[in-house]
Amino acid sequence: MILAKRNNLNPSFNSIFEDFFSPSVSEWSTYKPNRSKVAVKVKEEESKYTIEVAAPGYKREDFKIRIENNVLYISSENKKENAEASENNYSRKEFSFEAFERSFTLQEGIIDDAKINANYRDGILYVELPKSEAAKPKPVKHIEIA
Repeated sequence: MILAKRNNLNPSFNSIFEDFFSPSVSEWSTYKPNRSKVAVKVKEEESKYTIEVAAPGYKREDFKIRIENNVLYISSENKKENAEASENNYSRKEFSFEAFERSFTLQEGIIDDAKINANYRDGILYVELPKSEAAKPKPVKHIEIA
């Protein structure tokens, strides 16, 4: 696979510790396990890779996408949830719009950086990474035997 998840720790293993060291009982109404993680799908097609980030409740302008040293970073610095919490008196609050960052290591020369595009619709951020010509599968060439 061309894309590699940068943090290879098992999320279930991390969850054990997060749940064990969870906030005090008084903070349970706002407790959000795995609050900095967003779910992703990575799909490979013949001409491109597509990364889908499940991020409902965000706006297109909340996201930042960049490539630095062959690492693709997808992040959001959305802080409106904290401001909303101080303005309202909730008895239970499970919506989570916190900041996050996901990163994916890209093999050199596999992606055509100039043609990367992204769009956000129906709560999912789609990032399309077109393969470079060198990375696309070549047709089978049959050699005649003389």
